[in-house]
Amino acid sequence: MEGEELEVEDVEPEALEGIDEKPEVVEEQEESEEAVCGAKKRVVPGIVYLGHLPPRFRPLHVRNLLSAYGEVGRVFFQPEDGFVRRKKKAAAASTAGGKKRSKYSKDYTEGWVEFRDKRVAKRVAASLHNTPMGARKRSPFRYDLWNLKYLHRFTWSHLSEHLAFERQVRRQRLRAEVAQAKRETDFYLRSVERGQRFLAAEGDSARPNGTWTFAQRPTEQELRARKAARPGGRERARLANAQDQARSNRGLLAKIFGAPPPSESMEEP
Repeated sequence: MEGEELEVEDVEPEALEGIDEKPEVVEEQEESEEAVCGAKKRVVPGIVYLGHLPPRFRPLHVRNLLSAYGEVGRVFFQPEDGFVRRKKKAAAASTAGGKKRSKYSKDYTEGWVEFRDKRVAKRVAASLHNTPMGARKRSPFRYDLWNLKYLHRFTWSHLSEHLAFERQVRRQRLRAEVAQAKRETDFYLRSVERGQRFLAAEGDSARPNGTWTFAQRPTEQELRARKAARPGGRERARLANAQDQARSNRGLLAKIFGAPPPSESMEEP
C-alpha cells in the first residue's frame, strides 16, 4: 500500500507541472499578438496647412488653440517678404508722424502644424475649416476664419526640403539681379568715358571735321527752278507748260464730243 501511495504522489506533481506550463505559453502568444497589433497600428504624424494667418498671429496662439483637439508637435510660420515688411514699416512710421517710434509687428503669410496622430489632423482640418478662430468675444481673431487643409502623405522632411529649395532659388535670383545691375553700371561708365573722350577731341585741330553731312536729292520744284535759271530756260518752261495745257484741253474735248483722243488719231495713219 505504501508503494502505491508513493507512485500516486509521484504522478500528481508531474500532472501539476504540465498544467502550470500551458498558461505561460498562452501568455507569451498574447504578448506577441499585442506587439504585432501595436506595430500595425503605429502612430503616424500628420501635417495641416494654414493658408491664412491674421496680423499679430503667432505660433504660440495656434499651439494654444489647436492643442485642445490633440497633441501638437512642430509649428512653422513663413514670414512675409522683406520688401513688403519694409513697406509696411515705412507706412507705419509715416502715420506716426515721426514724433514717436512706430509700433510695427512682424507678420506671417502661411504656416504648417504637425499633429502626433494623422487621424487627429484629418479630423481637425475637416471640422475647423471656415470656422472662427476665436470663440470668445474679446478675442482679436474672432472675425478671422480658419483656412486649414490636411496634406496627404506629407512629412516634415518634405517641408524642410521645400524651404531649402525656395531659399536657394531666392539666392540665385538675387545673385542674377546683382550681376545684371553690375553690367548696367559698367555699360553706363563706359558710355560716360566715351562721351568725355569725344568732347575732349572736339577742340583738337588735327582731328578731321566730323560733322554729319548728307546729300538730299533735289525736289521737282528745285529742278524746275534750276532749268529756268539757265539761258533760255524760261522760254522752254513756257513752251512745256503750254504743251501740257494743250494736251489736257484736247483730252477734255475728246471726252466731251466722243472723238478719239489725239494719241489714237495720230497712230491710225
